[in-house]
Amino acid sequence: MRKSYHKRDDHRKFYRTNERIFAPSLRVIGSDGKQLGVFPKHEALVKAREEGLDLVEIAPKANPPVAKIVGFKKFLYQEEKKRREEKRKAKVSETKEIRLGPFMNDHDLNVMIRRARDFLISGDKVRLVVRFRGRQIVHPEFGQNIVKKTVASVSDVSKVDRMPHFEGKQLIALLSPERKKQHEAKNKEISTQTVQNN
Repeated sequence: MRKSYHKRDDHRKFYRTNERIFAPSLRVIGSDGKQLGVFPKHEALVKAREEGLDLVEIAPKANPPVAKIVGFKKFLYQEEKKRREEKRKAKVSETKEIRLGPFMNDHDLNVMIRRARDFLISGDKVRLVVRFRGRQIVHPEFGQNIVKKTVASVSDVSKVDRMPHFEGKQLIALLSPERKKQHEAKNKEISTQTVQNN
């Protein structure tokens, strides 16, 4: 019979609290966040109990280890909140593909340009791909014009990572978001709206 193992939640960190702390002396941080000094473990526990709170070891490898006087559930909640915030900020950039045709009409091209702009503004890279079918390959200049138009239309929020180049029957260019340009474009948009409203 096979045992089923639950995947361990790797982001959860183990904290020693109160009597489970082994260190004989601790550098104690008060409930207000101020450093109180170095105390023997039993004295630190007394201080925590006087406030009706827990003593939580937050840096066991420090010398002496650091412990904080805090409500343990509140402490865990704050740590989880901090971890989620860090995860949100560290959004992994993806590469989104925009497929274009060498003989696209202006309306279809504008739809694709808007999509590329949205991807770039949300922090993703954009890979522009122009596919040539059959005898279309004998007129590569049409595909190059489409890519040039697209690159020019999103140049205010992006930079070209890889210039247009052929890979078989595909013309490919790679764009990445440029934060500085995005902020400039946003500021310009805001100032234009302000002028129009006045």
